[in-house]
Parts: sequence; structure tokens; C-alpha cells
Amino acid sequence: MSRPTFYEYFSDKEDCFLASLRAIQERLESGVRRSIQEAPPQHAVRTTLAAIVEFAGAHPAEALLLTSQAMGAGRSALDARDAGIVELEHLIEAAHACVPPTATIPDLCPQIAIGALYRLLAPRLRRGEPGLNRTIDDLAAWTECYGCAAAQRRWHRFIPTGDATGRPPSASGTTSTPMPQLRSSRSLSREERTANRRLRILYAAAQLAEQKGYNATTIADITRLAGVDGRTFYDAFADKQDAFMAVHELGVQQVMSATAGAFFTGTSWPDRMWAAGSAFTGFLESNPMIAHVGFVETYAVGPGAVQRVEDSHVTFTIFLQEGYQQDRARRPPRLALEAIVTSVFELIYRDARNSSQPRVSGMLGAMLFLTLAPFLGSQEANRVIDSKRAGDCRQVAPPRDARTSAGSG
Repeated sequence: MSRPTFYEYFSDKEDCFLASLRAIQERLESGVRRSIQEAPPQHAVRTTLAAIVEFAGAHPAEALLLTSQAMGAGRSALDARDAGIVELEHLIEAAHACVPPTATIPDLCPQIAIGALYRLLAPRLRRGEPGLNRTIDDLAAWTECYGCAAAQRRWHRFIPTGDATGRPPSASGTTSTPMPQLRSSRSLSREERTANRRLRILYAAAQLAEQKGYNATTIADITRLAGVDGRTFYDAFADKQDAFMAVHELGVQQVMSATAGAFFTGTSWPDRMWAAGSAFTGFLESNPMIAHVGFVETYAVGPGAVQRVEDSHVTFTIFLQEGYQQDRARRPPRLALEAIVTSVFELIYRDARNSSQPRVSGMLGAMLFLTLAPFLGSQEANRVIDSKRAGDCRQVAPPRDARTSAGSG
């Protein structure tokens, strides 16, 4: 086909890519709709996830574009990817509207569960793994871990600036140390000046990724904002991709350090998960540019960055292993660990895309429910979350007599 013929149909490459993405989403949505109509309405979540897996098994190239390649194709592709997920969520919600209040359904936000499945499928599709349909039963078992009466659900909607109770984020959730401030001084040693310039470049790259996106950012943009010349940039990094990889690596190191350090301060596993979640969300809220690079722009940086994100899925499952010791009667499948982590990643991604100043600490309750419920059950997980919230509120605003006593002491 000639180039003129191409331009008869599409204005540019992005226009063609988005048209392909929309066509794939329409085919998937049609299959999901049929599957939901043929199943009991209370099974709409697991039916949808099963239909997505079956579509991926039958059409791996199309599914790879939808679940992975769209993440690296710029903001319009991200908008299309997210909008397609919301359309699938509407199908689930329509089915749930027919469910009696006492019927048991998963207390899961459908768009987060679907986005988590996309992230779970992407590396398997890239590796060309056969037998994707074998994951369907494990995914069903994972969603059933969140079961509760339809009228008692608390976490089934994505709320970007607060939790299902409407409470503001707790100040005690911000426990991480902010990234070091940039300095510029002639009194610095040569090594300190080199480190300072490198940090300027990293901060400039992160800021531009948030403002313009990775694909639209140039090295000239970075050096201009960082206040360095091109030679200084190339002394530190091979190219733009190398610089963004360094931003991502720095963010991963910092957030893992904050999360792991807090995890080991708790006396029980739920306490440790609450402390780790508070540190995790606190770090991301204190460093929104790092959060944006790590959860939104990474797929555009290249295969190396994508591999690091997927490796971090495994890393974060370490915090979940102790969950299997909580209740011997509850043994979620091992795939549930990955599904929990990808759900949390999808939650952060959604929040980072919705706002330049994420309020992820307001979603700490939702994150803890995602992590605790498969091992404790929905009712016990909610009890733990409410108890921890009440404790945080008392720490932030202690009773009058406690303040007086502390002052006199």
C-alpha cells in the first residue's frame, strides 16, 4: 500500500494506532457483553475477567496492543485504554444493578480489577506463554476473596481524592523522607557538583514527563530546565531513555526503602501492612513527579523500564507472603499475590493520571482492603482498617485532656 493511500484513511501514525485500539476494544466489549448476559449477574466480575483472558488467548497480538503497547503510546492512547476499561465497568455495574441486596458479590472496583488483569496478562503475552485460560479459575478464586453482601460494599468505586467514607487523608500516612533538594554552589567539591548536576537532570526529566509526557520531551527540554548544557547531560547519561531509566530506578529504590523500613515496625502482619501502606502512599504523595514517571510514563521509556516495573510486581509480593499464616482456612491461589500488587499499581496509576498532585494517602483504606481481604476475609479486613483509621485520627487530633497532660509533663 502506498503512503498516499494510508493518508486517505489516517492523518498520522497515532491516528492509525488509536483506530486499531478502538477496534480491538469494541471486539472485546462485544464478547464481554455476551458473556455477562449468559451468566448470573452476581458473577459479572469474574465473567468479565474470564472473557478478557479468553480473548487474549484467542487474539494474543491484539491483546498485547491493548494491555501493554497502549501504555507506551502517549496520552491519547492512555485515554483510550482507560476509557475502554470504564466501558467494561459499566457492563458489570449494569449486571450488579439486578442483584438482590443480600446476594454475595465481590467488593472490588471493576475498573481496578480489569486494569490489574491487563497488567497481569501483558508480560505473559510478551513471552508468548501458552495456556492463558489456566489462569481463569485462579482469577475467579481471587475475586471471591472479596465477597460480601451487595448492599454492604464499601470499595467498589474508584474515588481519586478520598476513600469510601469521605474522610480526608490522614496526616500520619506521610512518613517518607522527601527527595533531597537541589543545590548549586561554587563551594561544593567536584564530586558534589557532578552529583548535583545529575540530580538536576533527573528532576528536570521527571518534571517534564509529568508536564509533557516522555515521548514529547527532548534532551534540549531537559537541559534547559536543569540549567546544564548538552555536554553535561551526555557526561551523565547515554541518551534520554537512559536518563528516564535512572529516574525510575531512583524512585523504586526510594519507595521500596520507605515501604520496607515501615513494614518491620509493626507487631502483627496487619499492623505491618498498614505501616508499609502508609509509608508507600506517603512517599508517592510527597514525590508526585516520581510517582508519575513510575506509574504512568514507564511503559513509554522502553522494554528495560517495563521489565523493571514487572519485576517490582514480584518484589512487592514479599510483603504479602505472611498473609498465608493468618488463617489456615483461607488459601488464595498464588496468582492472587500478583493480582493484588497489579491492582494496587492500577489504583496508583489512575490517581496519578487524574491529578498532578496525587492524594494516594486517601486511598490507603482501599489498598489495605485489596491486600488484607484475601487472607482475613472482607469483614475482618474492614474491621482492621476501621480500627487503624480510628487510631490514626486519635494520633492526629488527641483528646483535650491528653494534650493538657502532655503539655504539663
